[in-house]
Amino acid sequence: MEVFASQYHWIKRTREALFTYCETLPQEDYVKEVENFAGDSIRNLHAHVADCYLTWLGIRALGKPISHVQPEAVHTVQDMREVFKETDALVHEFLNEFQGNWEEAVPVSFANGDKAKITPLWLFTHTTTHEFHHKGQIVKIGRQLGYVPPDTDLIEEFSRSTV
Repeated sequence: MEVFASQYHWIKRTREALFTYCETLPQEDYVKEVENFAGDSIRNLHAHVADCYLTWLGIRALGKPISHVQPEAVHTVQDMREVFKETDALVHEFLNEFQGNWEEAVPVSFANGDKAKITPLWLFTHTTTHEFHHKGQIVKIGRQLGYVPPDTDLIEEFSRSTV
């Protein structure tokens, strides 16, 4: 298996642990905007993560006409799972498109008309580390709302897969 596809598989496993946890929260807490997080909610952060993948990998790298994720259109964790199914398909398309060409800069365009050349390696690294950054925030919001999150770190996932 290509190494980045394998890496993304691990990312999806930690995301699944987070989704499973979020499904235990009341729906009103999943969408509750928390003042300590600039008014963000768990749902809004999930949508932001998906949108980052869609924007950087889909729109900018692959040049696809993709709509941005509108958090208010996503009402439940199950709805968000559907958003991430589309995101996962796009990530795999990106990985297939650039397999073996990780260091060759590709032209990307921005909404304001600016252009840049960025490597697929940078694009993949940016989007995946961005997800982990916000995963930590989601767990923190859950704690602030009074819930005990599971361990969503890779080491826990590794332990379960080697037993």
